Formats: sequence, structure tokens, C-alpha cells
Amino acid sequence: MLAPTLDAGLIRLDFPILKEQVNGRELVYLDSAATSQKPTAVIEAISAYYTHANANVHRGVHVLGERATEIFEGARESVARLVGADPRGVVFVRNTTEGINLVAQAYARERFGPQDRIVCTEMEHHSNLVPWQRVREQTGCQLEFIPVTPDGRLDAEATVRLLQAPTRLLAVTHVSNVLGTINPVEELIRQAHGEGIRVLIDGAQAVPHMPVDLAQLDPDFYAFSAHKMCGPTGIGVLYGRPELLDEMPPFLTGGSMISVVTLEKTTWDEIPHKFEAGTPDIGGAAGLRAAVDYLEKVGIPSVFRHGVELTEYADEMLSEVPGLTRYGPQGPDQLGIVSFNLEGVHPHDVGTIVDRAGVAIRAGHHCCQPLMRRLSVSATARASFYLYNTRDDVDALVAALFEANRIFGS
Repeated sequence: MLAPTLDAGLIRLDFPILKEQVNGRELVYLDSAATSQKPTAVIEAISAYYTHANANVHRGVHVLGERATEIFEGARESVARLVGADPRGVVFVRNTTEGINLVAQAYARERFGPQDRIVCTEMEHHSNLVPWQRVREQTGCQLEFIPVTPDGRLDAEATVRLLQAPTRLLAVTHVSNVLGTINPVEELIRQAHGEGIRVLIDGAQAVPHMPVDLAQLDPDFYAFSAHKMCGPTGIGVLYGRPELLDEMPPFLTGGSMISVVTLEKTTWDEIPHKFEAGTPDIGGAAGLRAAVDYLEKVGIPSVFRHGVELTEYADEMLSEVPGLTRYGPQGPDQLGIVSFNLEGVHPHDVGTIVDRAGVAIRAGHHCCQPLMRRLSVSATARASFYLYNTRDDVDALVAALFEANRIFGS
């Protein structure tokens, strides 16, 4: 049964920034893969926290402290509900990057040695690559990569070969931030667990756009960021299997994450608090909670359907642009992201020209330099869609690309 369609034109009214004028044109925002815009409900939730509940969490017995704690822990419950997770496994971090670094240093560094292997893929964001390079430097472990095929998918034969001893950890993105490829993570997790391999999933591009049920997927770790799902910057989530988090040492130490401290020794608090040292981003948690409520009200299945349909329309319209090379899969394995180049035009020039028309896209290597090398390019232009985008936005992009071709004589 298909999810209900959403009215993107009506949803746009919830996002104040989309009323902005850019270069004399109404803003067309096609850079949500970098960061999403924020609805009024999220902005007001952050303001309400600072106006009516600003205090530190967990320690205060006064009314404001209780309000702040309810907001903060309520956000944890909301996130757990959204992704089907045990709240004890929901650790608040700054972003996906910090969540992955936590696992790299508190799990992999503690356990791996020269006889072990970590496997990533060639399509990983630097956030899910550089931390593992660091672990390799620290432990002497091996680090290998599943290749990306010419059509933007993971090489199935290499995957089977690499998901066996001596591999101890697979770190893979759920959805590519460059190609929009939806990786078969449920099957990858099943294969890896069958070989006793732990799995970390970078869900930064998945949770905002599609239903994610961690109880069904069964990863060992799963990380994502609030700011890509209508929430504020500065707060993200690492889900960890509770029994693994129990065994892991804290990533940061100090206040809030302790049980008993003497001059000689410290014992840690229970999970997830063991990993949340210092004063957290309580205002960010308020915004994240509101973002989850907003997305649930719209309906994540409807957001997913809208993204699929809008991406299909974009593919159809972009196919009419002369000299355009499209990267990555098209169809059911791809969602919400279209990376491309125009023949004879540098991606940065493409981005500048379309910005003159009020269209915001990304241009560059998208923190995926190894993938750029695999694609034999230095950079791409990238348009990314979300629940507030419409076919009119796609049409505005296509018109601006025709103008870029005209200017550069293509």
C-alpha cells in the first residue's frame, strides 16, 4: 500500500527561510543533503526552551532543572521511537561524525590489532573513512574497501570476499551523500553477522528521508545528525547495542558521566549517560524532539514517496539538458540526490550560475574524495531534495542549467 502523498507546497509554508529572496528570485533550496531547513515548530521549540526552561539537566532539583531534564530525556524517547531503538542505546553526540569517532576510539581501538580488518566502501563520506584510518594508525589493523561499480552500487562479489575473516567491523553508509544510492544494509548486516562481524551504519542521509527500523535492521551501531532531518546543528545520535555500550569505555570524561569519583578512582554512570560528558546541547535536544514530532506528523513513508517521485521527475527533466552527465543509479536504488556535471563547465561555475537564479545546489567533492577518483572527476554539482521541494524547484534548476550552457557556449 502506497503512503499518502504530501503537499510540498503547503509544507513550504512551515519553513520561514523559504520565503527569502536570493538575487532577486524566490529561494529554491536544493542542498538538503548538506543541511536541511528548519520548520517554525523547531525554531519555536528551541526558543521556548531558552525562554521557559533554561537550566542544566539531571542535577537540579528546582523547577527549571526538572523542565530541562524532561525536554532532554523526552528527546531521547522521541528519537528511540522514530527509529525503533532501545532508549538505553541512544547516545546524544554533536553529529554523525562524533558518533562514528566514538565507536572508532571506544570500540575498535580497544579491541583490534594487526591481525584484524576493518572494511569500508569507496563511497563513504570522510566522516566514515578518516576515523578508521586513524584506528589503523593506532592499532596496526588492516583497512580495505568494497569497490563501487560504474553504476554507483557496491560490488557484490567483493562484498562477499571481504565479509569474512579477518574482518571484524563493517562501516558503511545507508544512503550515499553523493550518489543517493540506497545500500542494501539489511542484507549486509545479515551477511556480516553470519561471519561474526560487527556493523556500523552511517545513517545521516537515510533517517531524514525513509523509514528506519533498527529493531529490524539489527545493526551494532547506527549514527545520524539532527540538522539533516529538520533539526538544529550541533546535536546528533549514536545508537549502540546496549550490551556493547556497557562494555565500552567512555569516549570523553569529566562531569555528568560519572557515578563515584575519589582522588584515586572514578566509576562510570550507566548507559547512555556514560558517553555524555559535560553539559549537553539541551536547546538542540528541544529542537530535535520537535523535528521528530514534525516528521512523524507529516509521515516518514510519505516523505520517502515524495523523494522517490521528485527524484524520478528530476531524472526525466535533467535528461533534456545538453552535455549533462549523471552519476549514480536511477530508479528504486536511488533517493533524493542527483549528482551531475555539465560538459566543459566546472561544477563551481555551475553552482555560481544557478545561484544567480536563486537556486542553491552544492558543488565540490562533497567530502568524498576517494569516490570522486573512482568516478574519474575532481568534483560534481549536486542537487538534493527534501519534503519542502516541488516540481517547480526542479524546473527552476533545469532552466538555470540551460542558462549555464548558454553562457559557456555548450
